[in-house]
Amino acid sequence: MFTLIPCYTDLVANLTIAVDDELLRRARVRAVGQGTSVNAILREELARYAGDDAGDRAADAFLQIARASTARSGPAGRSWTRDELHAERSDHRG
Repeated sequence: MFTLIPCYTDLVANLTIAVDDELLRRARVRAVGQGTSVNAILREELARYAGDDAGDRAADAFLQIARASTARSGPAGRSWTRDELHAERSDHRG
């Protein structure tokens, strides 16, 4: 069953779960204390569980861009010493 809820632009599915009354009461109290709802917490946790986390998507997008990049540090690579980095920062400060 899909329902159009005014705060959403897409159809969303309603999910019914069975939980202990006391557990739900404690979850509601904690959610209110965090300025959210049990529904929002469950929705976010389900998205994480399903692997549809915005952070995962951002990391995947970054890795895709990095792999496609032609920028390289050169055949031997480049490493800096702590002193070289410190001197570089000091030079830029004036």
